[in-house]
Amino acid sequence: MTRPVGYYVHHQGAGHWQRACLIAREMKRPCTLIGTLAAFDRGGAPGATLDLPDDRLPEGGFDGRDGAETRPEAFHYAPLGLPGLRNRMAAIAAWIAEADPVLLVVDVSVEVALFARLLSVPVLMVRLAGTRDDQPHLEAFRSAERLIAPFPSVLDGPALPAWVRDKTHYAGFLGATARPGPAPEPDGPIVVVFGRGGAGGTVAALAAAARAVPERAWHVLGPVAGAALPSTLPPNLHLHGWVADIGPHLARAALAVGGAGDGVVAAVAAARRRFVCLPEPRAFGEQTEKAAALERLGAAVVRSSWPEAGEWPALVKAGLALDPAAISALHDPDAVPRLAAAIEGIAAGLEAS
Repeated sequence: MTRPVGYYVHHQGAGHWQRACLIAREMKRPCTLIGTLAAFDRGGAPGATLDLPDDRLPEGGFDGRDGAETRPEAFHYAPLGLPGLRNRMAAIAAWIAEADPVLLVVDVSVEVALFARLLSVPVLMVRLAGTRDDQPHLEAFRSAERLIAPFPSVLDGPALPAWVRDKTHYAGFLGATARPGPAPEPDGPIVVVFGRGGAGGTVAALAAAARAVPERAWHVLGPVAGAALPSTLPPNLHLHGWVADIGPHLARAALAVGGAGDGVVAAVAAARRRFVCLPEPRAFGEQTEKAAALERLGAAVVRSSWPEAGEWPALVKAGLALDPAAISALHDPDAVPRLAAAIEGIAAGLEAS
């Protein structure tokens, strides 16, 4: 009997779930998606799922309030006396004991990767961008069979230890798979994208930006804070809320604006759209390092925070002057099936050994 693969999905933001579904859909071997899945569309899962208890503190989030002064140095998050965490790990152990998986893909968690190793299960660990040379990350990297980078190698940081780079399979962006469409109309709209994992936008800031560049329509996708009557918004500003598929909007855009999360950058690269990148604060410099690499490659105009209204005309002009070939070169439409095949190959090799 073919042994299954487990795929652990972190529950911060939607990007981990989206790429897990894309990869699992391409796999021939049975693949169970594992995580706290209540916030996701489980109807979109391509196979079996295991819903885990939430391990976040009652106050919410993963903010280090977990007894850091006594926490073992191999962990990032190990609060004491938290039933959700205890029951979560017990559920993972029970599934492993019953299903006997050939390997576990971990996207992402140092603790789950090390726990799987303790349960004698080989791990493929997703390695996000940023400077992750702290002891917990390095120990998890050391324990894994291979590391998976969900971005092209040219976006990796210069300070990465050589052995980590050598152990990494650079999968490329694991998002939209479509080939780039035709060039947009010169007077096409500006499309602003906010993901679920960040702070989102504010009505006041977006309205000020739209008023500063009145000759273009502004279409905003994702969470936006602040109440406003439609009659008080500038006529060129359109708030769409959460949009499951941003591809059709990007296809019409002359310019995209967004953070440096993998999902947003992947979608912009797939659409071959000029990009103003506004990296959001993330642990280990995940978005700021990636944005710096995009800027170095000429693939984006980067600002460290949301610009003031008066900066937008020049910023839009600079964005429209970019060569879209630079960001398009980062897109591999076959990245997802190639990674699925690589996982299948590693699984087959482990099964045969």
